Amino acid sequence: MTTSVCVRSLRVSAVSARSAFPLTAIALALLAAPWQRAHAEEAPTALDAPAPSRQSGVVVITGSQPSSLPTRIPTTIEGVSAAQIAQTINATDAEDALKYLPSLLVRKRYVGDYNHAVLSTRASGTGNSARSLVYADGVLLSNLLGNGANFTPRWGLVTPEEIDRVDVLYGPFSAAYPGNAVGAVVDYVTRSPKAFEAHAKLSYSSQPNDLYGQKRTYHAGQASASLGGREGDFGWFVSANRTDSVGQPLVFSNKLLSAGAALKGGETVVSGAVAGQNPRNADWWLIGSATQYDTVQDQVKAKLTWDITPTLRANYLVGLWQNTSDGSSQSWLRDSAGAVVNNTYGGDITQAVNINGKRYALAASDFSQTHEDLSHVMHALSLKSRTRGVFDWEVAASVYDYDTDRARALAPTSKAAANAGRITDQAGTGWRTLSAKGTWRPEGEQGAHVVDGGFGQDTYQLRTRVDTTADWRHGDPAAFASLFAGNTGTRSAWAQDTWRFAPDWAAVIGLRAEQWRAWGGVTQATTGQIDHPERSKTSVSPKLALSRALSDEWVLKASTGRAVRFPTVSELYQGGVNTLGQAINNNPDLRPERGWTSELTAEWTGALGNLRSTLFHEDTRDALYSQLNPATNANTVQNINHVRTTGLEFSAGSDKLVRDLTLQASLTFADSIIVANDGYQITPGDTVGKWQPRVPRWRATVVATWQMTPALATTLGVRYSGRQYSSLDNLDTNAFAYTGASSYLTGDVRVRWQASRQWSAAFGIDNLNNQQYWNFHPYPQRSYSAELKFDL
Repeated sequence: MTTSVCVRSLRVSAVSARSAFPLTAIALALLAAPWQRAHAEEAPTALDAPAPSRQSGVVVITGSQPSSLPTRIPTTIEGVSAAQIAQTINATDAEDALKYLPSLLVRKRYVGDYNHAVLSTRASGTGNSARSLVYADGVLLSNLLGNGANFTPRWGLVTPEEIDRVDVLYGPFSAAYPGNAVGAVVDYVTRSPKAFEAHAKLSYSSQPNDLYGQKRTYHAGQASASLGGREGDFGWFVSANRTDSVGQPLVFSNKLLSAGAALKGGETVVSGAVAGQNPRNADWWLIGSATQYDTVQDQVKAKLTWDITPTLRANYLVGLWQNTSDGSSQSWLRDSAGAVVNNTYGGDITQAVNINGKRYALAASDFSQTHEDLSHVMHALSLKSRTRGVFDWEVAASVYDYDTDRARALAPTSKAAANAGRITDQAGTGWRTLSAKGTWRPEGEQGAHVVDGGFGQDTYQLRTRVDTTADWRHGDPAAFASLFAGNTGTRSAWAQDTWRFAPDWAAVIGLRAEQWRAWGGVTQATTGQIDHPERSKTSVSPKLALSRALSDEWVLKASTGRAVRFPTVSELYQGGVNTLGQAINNNPDLRPERGWTSELTAEWTGALGNLRSTLFHEDTRDALYSQLNPATNANTVQNINHVRTTGLEFSAGSDKLVRDLTLQASLTFADSIIVANDGYQITPGDTVGKWQPRVPRWRATVVATWQMTPALATTLGVRYSGRQYSSLDNLDTNAFAYTGASSYLTGDVRVRWQASRQWSAAFGIDNLNNQQYWNFHPYPQRSYSAELKFDL
């Protein structure tokens, strides 16, 4: 995939830059060709005036709707346009737009996955959600309240149909972003209509699933509609989406073979248990499935713009996301009469069963039942000056609120309290952002210096309370069980100068200063309460990027930057209190991650296409990871002293090699090693020299689109990820098992028919080869999708 730039900007930029910068004209002409029909627009207004798209290797993203990514940065930026998404991707959720971009992986388990779809980047695995940033029109979607599977970006606030393009900045090379940008910065740019338009889409997907001898087909349906337009100085866009999805089981109840005891008599003889081995090659019985989500999601969003003057625009965005889900379980065990056997009581009531001549005790937790009601609201307001003159500025603020966030779970304590449970309430959780930034062009747009800078403040508050209830599905809270809460905030100031100090040279020099604070931390249980002391840290992160145009075809780029990733609220305070009043399974004294990331890139752009090779290196100190604490036999977030990653990334694309055929491909090698770790270990040194979890050595993508006729296109996409591990000691060698992290090779196909100017239809198959692969949970098996779309 290549950076998406509207053809209007490309044409203007190519003409203006051709004499001084021959590389610009060649690159822009190549990029513009495929999109001429798809992106024809009216003449630009002052607010949408284009900037040069490439000078001395400095990429500038321009278009009808500006990206929040930095205006100029000579480093790796990739992207995908709305036309490419529609043509090549079976996109049911916003994160699907990233499917074929180099080195990126979203751990999406089913359609509408709302709580585990973590973004993985070059040197960060799917357990490190806080090491990347996701925005929509510059509004933060990343959930930086924690780090891990439960803190995924709020993908549901963007639907595939409203995307104009997606831009991705690889690495922490812009001073405009905090250290969470160490992996990548993703910005979804949504539609900004110039005239009245209307869109509607219906889609359906089906996944026949066969795992551990259990066969069932799971379905998902989606409906979306949007309207937009512009009336004089006012622009508007509203969209609504509903997803109704039933996903495959994600958790599998199990009993280690070694846990079996001698028979005592009175056990129920059962059949149906499936023999297997866990990721550490220990024999176990799989006895049932759990966490099978039946999900209904609704999203409503409105975007309003007002051109107060020809060069001053106000933007307001409001979004509502609602999610209702039921997580069910199923026991595979059957008694001699064929009746289902499970334990629905818990507490002191045990259900003893005989599996293959051994005694095993069933617990209520083996067959969980959950229900969640979530309602989140997002607001964003900005005021932007875009004169393209000496100085432009922007002030922006956003609010993300957990208006309702209640999760109920069955937790029986006795036969008399068979419907008892727990309620986890996170109402009041959320984050706030405020920023002011400006661009100073002392010598005009084409001058030697363009200086960007600004100030910002981000605040995150976590409020989690757990209560018991007599009726897990409908009852009110009865008794307090636990609580953890707290706040973190960061104030920042940054500046960076884009300096064209010679005709073929450009440099970006930046500096970011931050003051981080954590306060109000509370960890409470029935055994006691701990009020954690306030903490603060300061950091300074320099950035440097340099580019040189060697010829009309070749550009070299070098970038380096320091990133400081501060601990999140959840990492600091989420845990418990033991009977002695001591905090367990949390660490309020965590140190921030500190690291340097560098890359060296060579880019070739010629008549046949484009090629890019990037050598990257990341050196991280005090990496934040959840690892086993032998003293408590529970996972605790700790600092890993030193993690080092070195790799090589290739990207290529062409629509010229074969007529009517477009090719895109990428290949990534990453050697990510734990160099030092004196945190909790099972044995001393057991993690040193091991691979960083969830970072495979090899990744690759290939996408080929054949435009069979002007109205009919067929796409084949292939994705590969090599061997990886989930545990820090790399002893989970049996990757193709529940809780394992496996390699995979999958193929996707999509056929799209543009029946008329308004109507289009598509049919797709994801995981064409029906690969069964894992990332703790099972990924979807072969899935079929169909969609019908109307565009006015």
